[in-house]
Amino acid sequence: MNINVIISPCGVEELYFTNKSIVIIDVLRASNTIINALQNGAKEIIPVAAVEFAVKISGGMFDGRFLLGGERNTKKIDGFALGNSPLEYCEEVVEGKTIVLYTTNGTQAITKAKFSEFLTVCSFANLNAIAKELIKRENDFEILCAGRNNTLSLEDLICAGSLIEKISKSKDDLNLTDSAKVSVELNKSMGKNIKEMLAETYHAKLLIENGFEDDITFCSQLNSSDIVPLFIDNALKLP
Repeated sequence: MNINVIISPCGVEELYFTNKSIVIIDVLRASNTIINALQNGAKEIIPVAAVEFAVKISGGMFDGRFLLGGERNTKKIDGFALGNSPLEYCEEVVEGKTIVLYTTNGTQAITKAKFSEFLTVCSFANLNAIAKELIKRENDFEILCAGRNNTLSLEDLICAGSLIEKISKSKDDLNLTDSAKVSVELNKSMGKNIKEMLAETYHAKLLIENGFEDDITFCSQLNSSDIVPLFIDNALKLP
């Protein structure tokens, strides 16, 4: 099994992902928002790459089954029902709803990889579930870290390394690229205490400054969910 880690979507063309198996990681916070929304009964998440597109495709959605969610620079977008805090996506709010979601980094990474044959979303919350799915599939795959504003995010790389390490316990034929090896080493050295690690990242400090400290705690949960979101017909949903 060949595994590659892409540290940021910057410079990667959409067609690169054609027919590949891709795992998207955006620990702070899109991955956890998507996982929690689906865990709490959302019908599907439609990720978009621009605020204007989110507004456009939601233009006829006035029957109560649709919600606009998203953030710009950590804060909820004016006119949107929800931001990008996973804590907002509770059962009483999202059950049965289609959510059109825009985030600064995560949904842009997802839409860039839209031509993948297999696309899923991972964080520490569903690490075991994603690892089991990838082991079952036995295909080569690539991990696309959402990063932050087209730069590296430490938390995404460490999560990627944790996923690879988990898979390596069941498969001994892994062939890792240099970036995949780096992510594994980062996880070994810095991934022992997830909450502590997250709190020291640049992105987490920005979130804390803007009042989202509880999100750091939520996003540090390990294997709190067993769901595997799948990108099917331009939406993330449960199989």
